[in-house]
Amino acid sequence: MAAILAKKIGMTQRFLEDGKVERVTVLEAGPCPVTAIRNQERDGYSAVQLAFGQTKEKHLSKPELGHLKKAGTSAHRHLVEFRNEGDGLQMGDTVTVETFTAGDKVKISGTSKGKGFQGTIKRHNFKRGPKTHGSHNYRAPGSIGASAWPARVMKGIRGPGHMGAERVTQRGVTVVDVIASQNLLLVRGAVPGPKGGVVEVRTDA
Repeated sequence: MAAILAKKIGMTQRFLEDGKVERVTVLEAGPCPVTAIRNQERDGYSAVQLAFGQTKEKHLSKPELGHLKKAGTSAHRHLVEFRNEGDGLQMGDTVTVETFTAGDKVKISGTSKGKGFQGTIKRHNFKRGPKTHGSHNYRAPGSIGASAWPARVMKGIRGPGHMGAERVTQRGVTVVDVIASQNLLLVRGAVPGPKGGVVEVRTDA
């Protein structure tokens, strides 16, 4: 099992030997120093904590700086724990993009793009009503509760509301190429979140 933190750079395309175009997402992965090791005996679970995104010390609190200095690393903006991964890693080690190889299957977790308040058609893929014969039900959700029974709106009814800005995991993503000299990871297809967003990359068992 392997895991690393990465920043989404954006999408591009590569031309294969047979002339076909392959769409890939470019991730700047690592280097991620190991800042904590959790074990079953002391913490009740096993995990490894990785840091990512170097920053200035003034941007972190004193407890955060103390934790990082205890681990022997500089100021980093993001700290993430990966459970049941990191076998063989020790404090002071650094996880790099070379952990992955072309052809690996990975799952990528990140925060999706926020789309604000949206209606049921965009948010839940509802169908719209007719646009002719005097209908005013263009993009309305339709009946959400009859008058006789239940005479109220039942819990769990899908309706308009805040859309996006939630954790999303994309599974079965294939690593196309690893450019170790630039800490770049190229994966086939789309990755959750906006450009510049931080994502978690794990091998997909």
